[in-house]
Amino acid sequence: MKRQLRWTLFFFLAPVVLWLFLLIVLPHIDLLIMSFRIENDAGDMVWSLSNYLNFFDEPIYWLTFVRTAVYSITVTFLTLLIAFPLAFYITKVVGTRFQGFFMTLILMPFWVSELVRVYGWMILLRESGVINHLLIKLGILHQPVEMLYNDATMIMGLVYTSMLFMIVPLISVLESLDDGLIEAAYDLGGNMWNILFKIIVPHAIPGIVSGSIVVFMLTLGNYLTPNLMGGKNSLWFTEQIYNEFIASFNWNQGSAFGFLLLVLSSLVIWAGLKLSRQKLSSVVQ
Repeated sequence: MKRQLRWTLFFFLAPVVLWLFLLIVLPHIDLLIMSFRIENDAGDMVWSLSNYLNFFDEPIYWLTFVRTAVYSITVTFLTLLIAFPLAFYITKVVGTRFQGFFMTLILMPFWVSELVRVYGWMILLRESGVINHLLIKLGILHQPVEMLYNDATMIMGLVYTSMLFMIVPLISVLESLDDGLIEAAYDLGGNMWNILFKIIVPHAIPGIVSGSIVVFMLTLGNYLTPNLMGGKNSLWFTEQIYNEFIASFNWNQGSAFGFLLLVLSSLVIWAGLKLSRQKLSSVVQ
C-alpha cells in the first residue's frame, strides 16, 4: 500500500518538478552563469564581475533601479488602499446573492489581455481621447490636455492592472472573519477605527501580505504598462533589461540586470515578511 502511494505521488509530482526544473530553474542557472561572463579583446568568454560593476558606473542604471523599486512599493500601497474597502464591502456588506455579481464585475476587465486594457486607457486619456472630448463639450476645458505619458498616469495604469491580484486574496481571508466579532466589538463600545485596526486588519494580515507580494512582483517586472502609459520620461528597469537583451543583444549584461532585479524583489519581500511577522508558507496557502 505504501509503495503504491509512493508511486502515485511520484506520478503526480514528477511533471510539476520537471516543469519547474526545465522552464524555471535551468534557464535561471544559465542566465546566472552568463551574467558573470564577458568577452575579452581576443573574443573569448572569461569570468568577470564587470556586468554587475557596470550597473554602478552608469547613473542611469541605478537611478532607474531605485525609481522602479520606489514606484513599485507605491503602486502596491495604493492598490491595497483601494482593494481593501472593496473586498470588505463585497464580503461583509453586500448580500450573498450579489457577491457573485460584484466579483464578475471585477473579473470582467481581466478577460482580455493587458495590452487591450492599456490601450483602452490610452484611448480615454490621450489628447484626442474620450475624456478630453467630454470636458471640452462641457466647457470645463477650452483645449485638449495631454493626460498620458507622465508618472501619475503610469501609476494609475499599474494600479488598475494589479487590482485583481490584491482583491482576490483579501476576499478569501475576509470571508473567514466571523461577523459576530465585529458586532460584539460594536456592542462593547468600539468605534469604526478600533474595530478596523484591532480586529479586521489583524485578521486580514495573511491576505494583505500575500496580495502585496504578488502585486509588488508583477509591478516590478511589468514592461508593457510603463512603456505605453509612462512614455520616454518614465523609465522602468525592465526596459533597461529589454534594451540589453534585444536592442544591444548583450545577453550577459541583461542577465546581470535581471538578477539584480531578482535580488531586489527578494529583499523587499523578505523585509515585508519580517515587518508583518509572517512566514512565507502562511501567506501562500
